[in-house]
Amino acid sequence: MTGTTRVPTTEITGVYGGVLKFAMRKMLGDVPESAGVLWHHPAVFKGLMGINAKAEKWDELDKGLGVLAHMATAATVGCTACLDLNYFMAHRRGLDEAKVREVPRWRESTVFTPLERRVMAYAEAMSQTPPAVTDEMSAQLLDELGAPALVELTARVAIMNTASRMNIALGIHSEEYAAACGLPPLAERSPVGSAA
Repeated sequence: MTGTTRVPTTEITGVYGGVLKFAMRKMLGDVPESAGVLWHHPAVFKGLMGINAKAEKWDELDKGLGVLAHMATAATVGCTACLDLNYFMAHRRGLDEAKVREVPRWRESTVFTPLERRVMAYAEAMSQTPPAVTDEMSAQLLDELGAPALVELTARVAIMNTASRMNIALGIHSEEYAAACGLPPLAERSPVGSAA
């Protein structure tokens, strides 16, 4: 982990803690240091894990679009932990690594389709304070994706905003999962508002 968390880690204990550590080792190869930060309040940790587990079962939005939206949100908010973890998970799931790698600079990259760009623009606009989603953005995505997928996209971006902002506030940084499995570094983030 680069940097120091603002809340020190604590040992993950108990039956649920053991199950959690087993699941994280299976998914990530290790237990993230950040889990020890969140374990100070197991009910919060369990609640967040529950929301994410339920979201993983949603299936109206294409999974690849969901990953791009997650990463565009994390890049907008500035969460290195979320960017790294989503890049690593995209690799584990067999998604297009070269495309996922380019998300931080999606505006100038040539690898994205027009729909992928609109999804990332929506995620970025939703992640601004205050949100900058327009009627035109929503209408175009509604036409292309349909109402169920647009609702799911919006919920996924909202969940990622929660995780990203929480990580930043707690001082949780990338644990370099992507580097550990040999992925090239993520592209550098483009300034917001650059020409698309």
